Amino acid sequence: MITLDTGRRAAAAAAADRLSAALITPPAVDYGDDYSPRSPRWHDQSLSKGAAGVAILHGLRAQHGLADPAPVHAWLASAARDDLSAGPPSAGQVGAGLWFGAPAVAFALHTAAPGAYPHDMAALDASVAQLVETRLAAAHDRIDAGQRPSQYEFDLTRGLTGLGAYLLHRDPGGHLVRRVVAYLVRLTEPVDADDEAGPGAPGWWTRDSSAHDRDPAFAQGEANFGVAHGIPGPLAFLALALRHGVVVDGQEAALDRICRWLENWRQQGPAGPWWPERITVHELHAHRTRQDRPLRPSWCYGTPGLARAQQLAALALNDPVRQAAAEDAFARCLCDPAQQGSLTDPALCHGRAGLLATTWHAAADASTPALAIHIPRLLDQLLDDARHTPSEALPGLIEGTAGIALTLHTLATGISPGWSACLLLT
Repeated sequence: MITLDTGRRAAAAAAADRLSAALITPPAVDYGDDYSPRSPRWHDQSLSKGAAGVAILHGLRAQHGLADPAPVHAWLASAARDDLSAGPPSAGQVGAGLWFGAPAVAFALHTAAPGAYPHDMAALDASVAQLVETRLAAAHDRIDAGQRPSQYEFDLTRGLTGLGAYLLHRDPGGHLVRRVVAYLVRLTEPVDADDEAGPGAPGWWTRDSSAHDRDPAFAQGEANFGVAHGIPGPLAFLALALRHGVVVDGQEAALDRICRWLENWRQQGPAGPWWPERITVHELHAHRTRQDRPLRPSWCYGTPGLARAQQLAALALNDPVRQAAAEDAFARCLCDPAQQGSLTDPALCHGRAGLLATTWHAAADASTPALAIHIPRLLDQLLDDARHTPSEALPGLIEGTAGIALTLHTLATGISPGWSACLLLT
């Protein structure tokens, strides 16, 4: 049980009230005839930057008796005012996934207003199911052909891990979530690909890399260590599925396979264990990373998100040794002034809200109070951020004000009913 003093809870509640009040009404914006892929009009159907994420904030506050439900419906309407993206990635289109398009709006509707729009919910569920079927077929065809995956095949934001997280949140007993788990088990197995990465590369070695544009060393792909885009996301999802009773052949072996990979790439520094953000093919073959120190301790990249994923895996596997190692890495990161000082962003994805939310959830499952003791300090830092959040900040959940407000609301109330599933924290 995590306890906070009355004063801090009250301060968190007041800050959440203030930030939420600034997001009562969706902005009246005319995007004209700009329907290009980069048009800001598409932000509305995003958990990251737009209306779908804001609806979750207002919905949960209304469910807890702290706000009027009217803003929930206004933001949901804003999220669905344009045609929802519902297809897989294609040329010029990144495709729909948990954080964008029909799955994002489905997650928002189910979380913010459960039971309120049954016909819309049914249509969204059907759209997500069709998308999952299409993505699973393509993924298995790719594996059968001995090819490497793209990042968006399996990641949390647009890939099958995120779609699986939605299904686990919405329908944990359904057949589709079991099929996603079975696919992710296959993902952890080696691929017989004829490329520079070679047979020693893991099955999740991607042929693409978001770092390629700024570093040609990633031309042959990468192994990504971030929760949003790398293998910690599938690790957390497979563990959460197992803890929810969703079990398929090879699942525990897949969890162990990923854990051993992360253990092999764990670095040891003066402030404790850490992991690289990503590795190149040359680093893979050299068994050595160019990164010489831990970077920012965020949920997305950094020790906190990685440690939470490994903690979840240890809990699912009933492995107290791995659980202790994950929690020790997390706690030592929280004690390191250099890592803590590198956070400059207040948001969930890369900032202090994400660090606090990750710490809070991990502390609730921890075997010692070594994580919980940091929560008051982390909350104080986020409260200071909240006092200086500009009115023009992004409104969204993952990257914006709604995520900061919802984290503060969670700390004030002591409950986290479902929203953190989009980060694979629960």
